[in-house]
Amino acid sequence: MQVAAIIIGDELLSGKRQDKHLQALIRILAARGMRLAAAEYLGDDPRRIEAALKRAFASGDLVFSFGGIGATPDDHTRGCAARALGVELVVHPEARAIIEERFGEEAYPHRINMGAFPLGARLIPNPVNRIAGFSVHDVHFVPGFPAMAWPMIEWVLDTHYPHLRNDVPDVERSVIAINAREGDLIGLMEALSARYPTLKLSSLPNFGNEAIPQMHIEFGFSGQPALVDIALSELEKELVKRGYEVRSTA
Repeated sequence: MQVAAIIIGDELLSGKRQDKHLQALIRILAARGMRLAAAEYLGDDPRRIEAALKRAFASGDLVFSFGGIGATPDDHTRGCAARALGVELVVHPEARAIIEERFGEEAYPHRINMGAFPLGARLIPNPVNRIAGFSVHDVHFVPGFPAMAWPMIEWVLDTHYPHLRNDVPDVERSVIAINAREGDLIGLMEALSARYPTLKLSSLPNFGNEAIPQMHIEFGFSGQPALVDIALSELEKELVKRGYEVRSTA
């Protein structure tokens, strides 16, 4: 199971606001030895939101969706989730009780809609104002407000996915090959990728910079520490054997 994010809001795509969720989610996952595999930004376009959520529900991934679950006309996420699932949008009884207790008569006619979720949804408690988010399968919906969203994500991970926690987190380590060209080393990269299928190999060419004026490639492996060390050592030996100067990035 991989972790993905869907971050929703016209204000992010127009530049009116800067997204803070992506880096926060990366940090929250890293604290549990986990990594983010994918992220998607969307405007307040119901068609695109519904299509993205259909993919999320079908993916088998753990997905966090940020934003669009309020009660204003531009909050489309709840309705899009229901349509993507092919179920009704209904007011969750626990959410109804929370909203009525918090707002009294002012819960109607609009605020109550913040408790309308796809049929069968589960609540995500909100420690800030108690207005819940919701989960369906492995897709979890939180508000766009960072102060609310981030502790709600931590609650989801620690409550429902403790088995995904990795006490020996992945690492990423790299070396630099001076005057190397990717086209000359594709065979070596393919061989190492086949030999170490659980690791991710990266190749970042650079035509020269202030630190290293020569053309060079930064090769990296990410994965379990012991295996990364072995693969990187083998890569260094092969590069030296082929006549390249190899520099550490540590």
